Amino acid sequence: MDDPMEYPGIRSWAADWGGAVDYVDYVKHNGNLATLVAFSRILWPRFVEAGNCVLWDRAYEESNFNLWRESLSGDVQKIEATLNQLRVWQVVESDDVDADLQALDFFAACVAKTWGAALVAEFPDRAFDVRVISSEDGPIVTFSSGSK
Repeated sequence: MDDPMEYPGIRSWAADWGGAVDYVDYVKHNGNLATLVAFSRILWPRFVEAGNCVLWDRAYEESNFNLWRESLSGDVQKIEATLNQLRVWQVVESDDVDADLQALDFFAACVAKTWGAALVAEFPDRAFDVRVISSEDGPIVTFSSGSK
């Protein structure tokens, strides 16, 4: 999927309106401001620096971080990759059908792109590996430090 209009739920909604609407209109009629505000933080997260690691602020909790740092022998990349995870299926309900699986992948790819941009904006002198990992439950977006 390349375009939100390809998703059956949006496409059929637009067809019911006579086709003169698009995904922005869909959000206007089906979403709310609270959802947009929450999604904005998913798409453009805040970060915390701890022990040479850059962590998604939602993933950082000091005692948990310290446990992982000890367990992973202080390996920054492994700690970051372990803690900095957005499991897309935990954000939204979906069915095990092709259209939903494609939509989950589409959303994960968008999150990875925005996370990459947010990391570059906040840490211009540092390189990051932002990626989408496939799992049996669905895509996982994660990032860790890379080399520059």
